[in-house]
Amino acid sequence: MRNVLGALLGAAALLASVPSNAETTLTIATVNNGDMIRMQGLTGEFTAANPDISVKWVTLEENVLRQRVTTDMATKGGQFDVLTIGTYEVPIWAKKNWLVPLDHLGADYDVGDLLPRIRDAVSVDGKLYAAPFYGESSMVMYRTDLFQKAGLTMPEKPTWDFIIDAAKKLTDKSDGVFGICLRGKAGWGENMAFLTAMANSYGARWFDEKWEPQFNSPEWKKTLSTYVDLMKQAGPPGASSNGFNENLALFDAGKCAMWIDATVAASFVTNPKDSRVADKVGFALAPNTGLGKNANWLWAWNLAIPAGSKKVEAAEKFIAWATSKDYSRLVASKEGWANVPPGTRTSLYQNPDYLKVAPFAKPTLESIDTADPNKPTVKPVPYVGVQYAAIPEFQGIGTQVGQQFSAALSGSTTVEQALSAAQASTEREMKRAGYIK
Repeated sequence: MRNVLGALLGAAALLASVPSNAETTLTIATVNNGDMIRMQGLTGEFTAANPDISVKWVTLEENVLRQRVTTDMATKGGQFDVLTIGTYEVPIWAKKNWLVPLDHLGADYDVGDLLPRIRDAVSVDGKLYAAPFYGESSMVMYRTDLFQKAGLTMPEKPTWDFIIDAAKKLTDKSDGVFGICLRGKAGWGENMAFLTAMANSYGARWFDEKWEPQFNSPEWKKTLSTYVDLMKQAGPPGASSNGFNENLALFDAGKCAMWIDATVAASFVTNPKDSRVADKVGFALAPNTGLGKNANWLWAWNLAIPAGSKKVEAAEKFIAWATSKDYSRLVASKEGWANVPPGTRTSLYQNPDYLKVAPFAKPTLESIDTADPNKPTVKPVPYVGVQYAAIPEFQGIGTQVGQQFSAALSGSTTVEQALSAAQASTEREMKRAGYIK
């Protein structure tokens, strides 16, 4: 009897020593962009306020992240508790019931403060399925000193003709300065994000109203020919390997007179810690051809919870923290207001502290507001999305086309061959998926 009593007392002592709140570990998949790296550095603030939650990061390059996360969701792998996903995936995955609706972000979260264009892009039937960490469009970033030296003035709303002419005039290869840096790395969210937005401004579209691919159109030929010729004459060597991060590094090092890319880059190129040309950068809207569409996209990187997660409550706590107004204030206190994640909240663009130090705030907001996912092109289309078509098949199709266009840029194929291959591969996939016969 004494032995039984002793054993029971021992077991009770062991139970008493177990913490009442067992620690929850959140595994978060994210992209290796600057704002996400900064978020990881600030995670200690979250875990200090939530000692029962720890965080494990899986940080991946953009194309790899998309592949890993999509595979995990499709196979119900359950590797991640919080996902970093884009505006492309949110409506598709929400309709497949792959995401948990974010109904419990807290009374002070203020969903109504999210910019309408961004909020709509991550909602389905009025329900939020992902919380935007930062939002973006695209615009022209340019070297004011080089423009001045060349006697050029950048218009607020430049045309492609102006950009092409200026890029050639500003190229000084002997001095290692290139007139323009543009994405060339293959990927539906890399070179095809830029090229699709450019194509929109030239009157091109991915599909007509009957889902027939349109790469055999004169508008696509004009887009791709202009891009390849411009990059050959005024772009850096090896451009077919350059994505967002590579071009950011080139611009920061003073190698690019102009760069057309994500508005989110503005805080990095104007940060003297990162950029050699921080005090010599101007901003303008993405270019147009006079057809009524600028070459600006609409995107947000968002935090979402996969359906079936066993850690929804902890995941929602983290997402609410990372995408809140308080998080913006935290970044401002550590890094200054100019480095706060942009493009998600109306209040940020009404904040005098931000406007005072962010010369890029006005063109960023204007670029986001003018990008229309519901009417992205000059001619009518059956799809939603500015720099992508929001159908499940686009991820594979867009990457295939991106490889063909990257090959045209590197010179391993011609523009005509790349367009012909893009037309054939896209037709094949659309037939296989049942969109066309």
